Amino acid sequence: MNSGQILLSHGSGGKRSNELIKGLFLRYFGNEILNAGGDSALLAMNGDNLAFTTDSFVVDPLFFPGGDIGKLAICGTVNDLAVSGATPEFLSAGFIIEEGLDFQILEKIVKSMADTAIQANIKIVTGDTKVVNRGKCDKIFINTSGIGKLRPHLRKISSGEGIQPGDKILINGFIADHGIAVMSARNDFKVFAKVESDCAPLNDLVNGALQVSENIKFMRDATRGGVATVLAEITTNKKFGIEITEEQIPVRESVRGMCEFFGFDPLYVANEGKIVFIVAEIDASQILLNLQKNEYGKNAAIIGTVVSEHPGTVVLQTKIGGKRIVDMLSGDQLPRIC
Repeated sequence: MNSGQILLSHGSGGKRSNELIKGLFLRYFGNEILNAGGDSALLAMNGDNLAFTTDSFVVDPLFFPGGDIGKLAICGTVNDLAVSGATPEFLSAGFIIEEGLDFQILEKIVKSMADTAIQANIKIVTGDTKVVNRGKCDKIFINTSGIGKLRPHLRKISSGEGIQPGDKILINGFIADHGIAVMSARNDFKVFAKVESDCAPLNDLVNGALQVSENIKFMRDATRGGVATVLAEITTNKKFGIEITEEQIPVRESVRGMCEFFGFDPLYVANEGKIVFIVAEIDASQILLNLQKNEYGKNAAIIGTVVSEHPGTVVLQTKIGGKRIVDMLSGDQLPRIC
């Protein structure tokens, strides 16, 4: 871990985040559970298998097309549990509130959290509130932690240890909606896009997929760092590579246009309702059809394949017939998106 100052890119979910986690936090906190590196810690307590996760939310603005910081706080933690193969059961909610925040804004956020928790069939059972002086935080920060029941035969999903060449890569719909929706709501560039965030609880979608196939090898929600970073992480130091096809990756035309205008790559833009699935080829079509029956999977697609070539590397086949390497996000993410 290099000396110096913490940068925004250390929270981007990309290379610098990875360096911060491995070079500092794991150096001091490391143990066999934490070192597994999944979206949730997998625990065994008195014969019960549990998944436990935590996340903090600092989005700006607090309200954006398709969601708000409250909805985001519930969905983010529910989805981290779901992609670990767990059934989300209970949440905590911690609030850091800046003095002067309008009470009606706080109530709107809390109601959104309550409504989303009902939708996700999860209970908020404990919490904490702190109020800090004006200027000591930006309106409101929220932390949620969650616990879910883990089916023992699904423990391998977090690590992806069963992945092998021939497996297929699936995504449950259009990518990059969330990052572009938040950027448009911020209006830093005085440009608007008619795009809504994909923020949604995906535990029902995941449960449906798990019911139709026992051959789901890996799941990860593609939030900070986008789809590219998820795929780059799962191939790191592995004996397999991944090839994805640009034409097969679902991107809305409005989102594609905004990305081209500002020089963003949709593969690196954040999502809050998209999961990368790696599944056995034999069940890929069946899982795809199941995803497409769900409200949050209507535009699901098979976007690539696990290959024996170029181990440890993700390669994108471009629309113009070329190929390029897809690595982890290396710079700053769009600011304050989750």
